Formats: sequence, structure tokens, C-alpha cells
Amino acid sequence: MGGGGVANLKNATIALLAPLPSILFYISFLGRHYSLSSADPWTDWCYRHPLLLANALFFFNINLLFWLVGLIQSSHWMIDPYWTAIPVLLVHYYSTHPLAQYNVWRSRVVILLTWVWSIRLTHNYFRRERWQWGAREDWRFTDMRHQYGKHWWWVSFFAIYCSQQVFLFGVSLPLYVVHSVDQPWSTWDFVAISVCICGIVVAYYADTQLYDFVSRNDKLKELGRPVVPNLDEGLWQYSRHPNYFGEQLWWWGLVIFGWNLGCGWTFVGALVNSLCLAYVTLLVEYRMLRQAHRAGAYRLYQETTSVWIPWFKSSPKGVRAKKS
Repeated sequence: MGGGGVANLKNATIALLAPLPSILFYISFLGRHYSLSSADPWTDWCYRHPLLLANALFFFNINLLFWLVGLIQSSHWMIDPYWTAIPVLLVHYYSTHPLAQYNVWRSRVVILLTWVWSIRLTHNYFRRERWQWGAREDWRFTDMRHQYGKHWWWVSFFAIYCSQQVFLFGVSLPLYVVHSVDQPWSTWDFVAISVCICGIVVAYYADTQLYDFVSRNDKLKELGRPVVPNLDEGLWQYSRHPNYFGEQLWWWGLVIFGWNLGCGWTFVGALVNSLCLAYVTLLVEYRMLRQAHRAGAYRLYQETTSVWIPWFKSSPKGVRAKKS
């Protein structure tokens, strides 16, 4: 096994072992709670505060442990694949907590949808990373590493991990509500399911089209031929970021579940996530414009193509000016 294979195996082992502290603690809590001799204050606190317990486990297991691993490896890669796994862990946590109460069919549907969403995103992550564990960290983290220099070791704790806790728990609030309110199935559940599935499907096709585009360009580079500067086909013909649009549909679909159960406040997490994606969109587009070989094509793309919501193309500014 070569050096790359050893590193891949090591990172895979680290990633698979990383969530065990929280999982083992929670299993232990359930055992103590259902035991006849489970009267200790700590077990009682865990029982009465499911959201606080989940946040505490996230803080110590993800924020602290993942951060320390990132410092040791000089790469904060591990939070990316866990973006795809943490909502799955959370939905099972909420559904198995002793205080959980829910409509069985709604719970089963939401758990299944969360698994489908996670499998799609996990597949896209590893496909993009060529099935490697931890080969590289997110380019935005690398940019911030250069920006903050010697202060990055502590800034990364807040910029990467604490912020991820806010985002992940915010967008996962509907998963908590679904397992906290027991109401009969309604028409709005079908609406929520439709929006969630549309989001998953749109994101899958958008990411697949992007992957195929990048793969074709990689082959052109190997052949010494000029690359295609910009993806302007499929869903990308109607939106500059259809993958982000699909991802937002998914989270807003979950909000409909929460709203239907009388907890419209769950929109806050999806709204914060949308605002974050708006900022990420600016970073991505600025990065595209900094690449000389595609800057001109991308400016034209910006003028003619919707940012997120798929829509028909408009005419370039110069053409519109001539027509007027």
C-alpha cells in the first residue's frame, strides 16, 4: 500500500471513530434512564433537556475533538463529510430520546428522506474527492488559513466548528419538532415531502452535471487541449448555482413539516443557511472571475443567467442596450 493509501486508511479510521464518544455516551444514557436505579442528577438533566444535550455532545465531540484533530493534521477536512452525517445522527437521536412523541408515519418518512439526502450528498462528496478521505480541506478554509496566518489555530475553532454548530442545529430544528409534536398526518405533509424530494433531485442532477463537466475538462488538460471555460448546459443553463438551489429546497421542505406542526419558528435555521449560501455564492463567483481563462465567459454568464432560481436566459447588457 502506497503512502496515499496509508493516509487514506488512516483518515477513514479517524473519521469513523470520531463520533463514537457521543454515540457511546448516548447509549449509556438510555441504559441508565431505563434502568430502575437511574435517579442520578446527570441522567435526569439529559432526560429533561434533549436539545441542550445534543448541543453539548456536538460541542465536545465535534467542536473540540474535530478541531484538535484538524490542528494536529493541519487540515480541517473532517467537518465536510460530517455535514452529510450529522443530520442523520440528529434525526435518530430525536426519534429515540425518551421524551420523543410523534406521528409514526411522519417520523418514518422524515428519517427516510434524511437518509436519502445524506446518501446523495455523501456520494457527491466522495465522488468529487475521488473517493479519498481527507485528501484536502475546503478551499474556503485554506483561503482563511492564509488570511489569518498565525492566528488561524484559534480562529478556526470559531470560524469552522462553532459556526457549523449554529448552521447544523438551526437547519435540523424541524427534525426535532417532528419528534416532539404528535399530530395526525395532513395534506401539508405531502407538500413538504414534494419540496424535499425536488430539492434532492435538483441537487443530485446539478452536482452530477458539474462533476461531468470537471471530468471532461480534466481529460482535455491531459490531452493538452483548451478547456471549456464555463458550464452552461443542463440545469446550469437556467441557474448559476442550481446545486445550491436544490440544497435550499431540501431545508425549506423540512421547514414546511415544522410549520405544519405549529412551529413556524423553525424557518430561522433555513433562513440563516440561505444567507450563508448567499455569501458562499459571492465567494465562488469572485473565485471564478479571478481565473483569467474563464473570467470573460463567466461575466457573460452572470449577465444572462439567474443566480439561484432556475429561469430562462436574458439578453446580455449590450444587446439589451441596442434593442432599447
